[in-house]
Amino acid sequence: MTDPLTETEIASTTVFHGHLLHVKRDQVLLPNGAEAGREYIVHPGAVLVVPVLDDGRLIFERQYRYPLRRAFLELPAGKIDSDEDPLTTGKRELLEETGYSALNWHYLTTLHPCIGYSNERILIYLATGLQEGQHNRDHDEMLEVLSLSLQEALLKMRQGEITDGKTMVALFWAEKFLAGDWR
Repeated sequence: MTDPLTETEIASTTVFHGHLLHVKRDQVLLPNGAEAGREYIVHPGAVLVVPVLDDGRLIFERQYRYPLRRAFLELPAGKIDSDEDPLTTGKRELLEETGYSALNWHYLTTLHPCIGYSNERILIYLATGLQEGQHNRDHDEMLEVLSLSLQEALLKMRQGEITDGKTMVALFWAEKFLAGDWR
């Protein structure tokens, strides 16, 4: 059965086609028969990893984010390559950015961070059984790797030191998962 709120594409135009993002402008037919325009960003999707050390501390990254012109404290994450399995993305990004690999992977949830203007989805995994190795960052990827306890991270979030939305959602999920409340 079709959702009565469904909008149907009539026409679609690519406004911008970049390396990471594509901007589209569509004309749609609304459920009431009227037409409307929709502009949105097409994103390949991403994976965020909550890496948990054996002592319970979490691996974080501190990375400069150009659009906001400052460094942010966040969990490792990266874009899904074309036709790549999201779990493969998570494993690749964790190793590339932090140098860690993990023996155990638990899918937590999927986040849609910008539903009003993007089709981006972020799959969130929790990784345990970490083994330290050598990172292999991209040439333009500058970051610091550090660890925090879950409580320290939640406090930093409460104090406004962690403001990255995907990291905030992942920390709340990790808290519930690690406490055994959500399985």
